[in-house]
Amino acid sequence: MEGIKHKLATALTMAILATTPLVKAVTPPLTLYTTTHPAMGTEFTLYLYSADPTVAAETSEEVFEEVDRIEQLLSNYRDSSELSRINQNAAASPVTTDPEMLDFLTQSEHWSRASDGAFDITVGRLMKAWGFYRHSGHIPPEGELQQLRAATGWEKVQLDSAARTVSFTSPGVELDPGGIGKGFAVDAAVRILRAQHVAAAMLSAGSSTLYALGAPPNLDGWRIVVPGPLPSHDSLSVITLRDTSLSSADCSEKNFTVAGHLYCHIMDPRTMRPVEGRTQVSIVDPSATASDALSNVIFVETPGQSVETLKKYAPEARALIVSGDAGHPHCTIFHWGVAIDSTRCPL
Repeated sequence: MEGIKHKLATALTMAILATTPLVKAVTPPLTLYTTTHPAMGTEFTLYLYSADPTVAAETSEEVFEEVDRIEQLLSNYRDSSELSRINQNAAASPVTTDPEMLDFLTQSEHWSRASDGAFDITVGRLMKAWGFYRHSGHIPPEGELQQLRAATGWEKVQLDSAARTVSFTSPGVELDPGGIGKGFAVDAAVRILRAQHVAAAMLSAGSSTLYALGAPPNLDGWRIVVPGPLPSHDSLSVITLRDTSLSSADCSEKNFTVAGHLYCHIMDPRTMRPVEGRTQVSIVDPSATASDALSNVIFVETPGQSVETLKKYAPEARALIVSGDAGHPHCTIFHWGVAIDSTRCPL
């Protein structure tokens, strides 16, 4: 009898379930959370969509902890950083470093080789000579520049991937991560976002480098306004980014003027002097490290050299180049190795 009652009860329950309409699970709405954090000489901003404010706060904290960790690795302002340790010791004997630092140096070497030295992280002493290290502005005498040639040049950095060592072949070499470090930090932080299964976020390292992950709700991607050079900062382009990065090298934001002549903080390591005739370069590329380095490469190279570099090493990248002065800019767009002139400068 008990077995019959149990079977009847089970059958009755199944019958009720079968006639009860299914209730769809309600997905909590996504809210945009914005967090800022000072690091690497600028302000990082994270725009993050989440259904849970606690999760958003925890994810933001983890992202900025990663940015701080990369800064401690690469800072040339901190004596305790790994990069400073290499600067202090690599000329005397090979320095064993960790895989992450070796990866950073390997990527830096790649862009130096690809650009035939237009990109070069051995400009540390050169930046100091021109007064850009502490933002003082100074024109070094020609004799000082000639002396610095012995301590400048990416070929003077020797990497041994098997032994995981870095050494300098000349005394006085000083690495400066300014042209690639923020991109490297952004890529590291984006890996945290992906590991946390974040569907939509954008991380910006000041006005230098940003990465757009996924897309905001009901949109195809993140709508980004590319500002023009100072003083106007008029919009040059409005683009939509998804799972890719945008980096800009901008002469108008860091420079000094002597006797009416403007000197840009972006150096041509081959001439030992600031670049002339370029105002801004913006690059779109899937890798923030690559777009950061490429924005400096293209800023330094001639238009012809830029075409060859993009064709060979970054065929999918999009580039916007602003030449001339801030008052009369001339824009050139590169995509798939094709250069197109435009007054509106859309990417």
